[in-house]
Amino acid sequence: MNEQPNWDRSVIEKLAMSALTEQRRARQWRIFFRLIWLLLTLTLLWAIFFRDNEKVDALSSREHTALINLDGVIDSQSDIANKLIDGLEAAYKDNGTKGVIIRANSPGGSPVLSGLAYDEIRRLRKLHPTIPVYVVVEDVCASGCYYIASAADKIFVDKASIIGSIGVLQDGFGFTGAMAKLGVERRLLTAGQNKAMGDPFSPVNPKQQEIVKTLLNDIHQQFITAVKQGRGNRLKADPDMFSGRIWIGEQGVPLGLADGLGNVRSVARDIIKADKLVDVTPEDDITRRVARRFGVSLGEGFRSLFETRLF
Repeated sequence: MNEQPNWDRSVIEKLAMSALTEQRRARQWRIFFRLIWLLLTLTLLWAIFFRDNEKVDALSSREHTALINLDGVIDSQSDIANKLIDGLEAAYKDNGTKGVIIRANSPGGSPVLSGLAYDEIRRLRKLHPTIPVYVVVEDVCASGCYYIASAADKIFVDKASIIGSIGVLQDGFGFTGAMAKLGVERRLLTAGQNKAMGDPFSPVNPKQQEIVKTLLNDIHQQFITAVKQGRGNRLKADPDMFSGRIWIGEQGVPLGLADGLGNVRSVARDIIKADKLVDVTPEDDITRRVARRFGVSLGEGFRSLFETRLF
């Protein structure tokens, strides 16, 4: 008769100890995950507030060539134009910078951002006349990229690099034929006769086409003027110079589109006379990435139905 209460007590004690053990394990796991989150938070804070500062501090007081990468399509999503400007400002702030090389690998992009970078390069060159800015083209520097490059003191290319493409385009599609075959009727209301200009679901309007051509011609003329200002009398007379044609580097040098053959290391070593390279291309921290992505998302939502590009 006395064994039953002892048996119940033993079971209850075991259950209590088991529950206590589980609670301890759960508490340990909670502490572990909180430490992981704390570590991640501290890492993000370091990336946001200290990474760029450490990169600037890493610049050597010894004479060196500052290197900035101009890589990819020039648009608001890549933020290449602003990175280029930030990199130039960082290079000029360092007392050890003897010259700047912009390493170009871009097919072009936005005429607005290309013009912004062009203007800033020329402005900063005037402020720092003793520090030359050279563009070194690797694979391609066409259209909007060449717009930017023409602001530099000199342009160096590989004999097989692609350069030029001094022109402007606006492309799109027309779906009126497909809509007719599918029996789809377009219902569009506007306030302003040119508000739907470039709408791919509406028939071509000759008057609106002329408006677009005028815009493209005006932007093209801005491009031509910038190249002439940047390159000066180095440009040779050629009927195809501003036709949108591309050339390889070996052809571009005699035309004045480039100043000579060279690569990043040879220009730093033989032209700037400072073979130590310091990359000052700005890197995105988490806040800039999120902010830009959010901004680009909003911009995409309001983007018009046609887009003007320099490539």
